[in-house]
Amino acid sequence: MVLYQEHPPHPALAPYLACLWTCQVLPGAHPVTHRVLPDNCMDILWQDVAALSRVSGMMSTVGLVPVHQPVRTIAARFKPGAAAHFFPMPLHELADQHPLLEDLWDGAVTRQFADALWSRPLSDSDAVATVERLLLQRLRSAGATMAPGLVDAAVGAIEQSGGTIRIDTLAAQLGVSRQHLSSQFRTRVGLGAKQFARVCRFRHASARIRAAVHPSQLDWASLALDLGYYDQPHLIHEFRQLAGSTPESFAALP
Repeated sequence: MVLYQEHPPHPALAPYLACLWTCQVLPGAHPVTHRVLPDNCMDILWQDVAALSRVSGMMSTVGLVPVHQPVRTIAARFKPGAAAHFFPMPLHELADQHPLLEDLWDGAVTRQFADALWSRPLSDSDAVATVERLLLQRLRSAGATMAPGLVDAAVGAIEQSGGTIRIDTLAAQLGVSRQHLSSQFRTRVGLGAKQFARVCRFRHASARIRAAVHPSQLDWASLALDLGYYDQPHLIHEFRQLAGSTPESFAALP
């Protein structure tokens, strides 16, 4: 049995975090492989197995995560572009990677997180509050602010368009070259602007499919055009690339 829950962030962390989440794989649960879809977010995961802490960089395609033993996870999911306030490095270096947190942060900081979470039993709500408190400490020490900037405006425009806006058009609207926008976006967000838009459009498509009362009766050609794909083959190609399945197979998954 797997228990998963999302928690809204502390108001002071709301500009940076999409949510905090907890997951517990209970003893007796059958080994399973979770299919994790790209969502344009970065996560930090703290797990009670050997007090392990990892960062999940921005994903450009589907990932498969095997779970073969009981494990408890407390995690923070960052909004696109917001992880840059917590990780002083070009975030494209973490794309599709899962490095240990201790390799990215000072060892004393990572030990502080591990000790606070696993040195004594905590409820999910207490564990979430502990992570929030420690993230706020790191935020204050970094002197981070959320002043609007080029990348924030680009992220907002791409999301508002559902991933359909052309990057050339977006750069022109923001008064910069495509090359400058792409470079800044990749460094600050973790994916290039074009790939970010692809994932954004895929998320809209997958949500539409999941929301359909009778997915098998969807008009795939019309859906593809409505979501900004060139045609149905383009929709199928993108789902194969980003979900590892066709849209029809995706619709049938639990």
